[in-house]
Amino acid sequence: MEQLIDLIKGPWPWYISGPLLGLMVPILLLAGNKPFGLSSSFKHICAIVLPQHKWSFFDYNWRAQIWNLLVVAGIVLGGFIGALLTEAPPVISEVTRHDLYLAGLTDLEGWNPASIFTFEGLLTLRGFIFIVVGGFFVGFGTRYANGCTSGHAIFGLSTMNWYSLVAVIGFFAGGLLTTHFLLPYLLTL
Repeated sequence: MEQLIDLIKGPWPWYISGPLLGLMVPILLLAGNKPFGLSSSFKHICAIVLPQHKWSFFDYNWRAQIWNLLVVAGIVLGGFIGALLTEAPPVISEVTRHDLYLAGLTDLEGWNPASIFTFEGLLTLRGFIFIVVGGFFVGFGTRYANGCTSGHAIFGLSTMNWYSLVAVIGFFAGGLLTTHFLLPYLLTL
């Protein structure tokens, strides 16, 4: 049992976690022609909570998509269990440390998720930009692209969807531009 806990606590190599994640596509397709993607779960939650007669966007059979909400619940539960089992902060690779040092950030102690994503952090300019503005752009981009990065990159590309290819190219281009041009400026705030 202790070996299993040690396996769960540590990072999994790409050649194990990648194929396991990739196998979700054929399993979901074979299990009922279900697409893999999680961004639609927020729409399902809104359809459950909000009165459908006021917003036609939420007027659909959300009960047929309950499996998607169970996947999200499993991810949240898994994250909670993972946070309980692991006590060490996330490890920042040496390459990333070097890049952050070149960008002017020498003290990395305050750059773990537990110290950034707090209510106190939200009240700072850097926290507001990372949490609120960044969250808005992620939500807007997900809705505008009609799916999230995992849905397009894992499911859309594997089913040879042209729109997913365009979306993934846009995701990577936006990520590279943000990382190399915007992030160094934001790190100095």
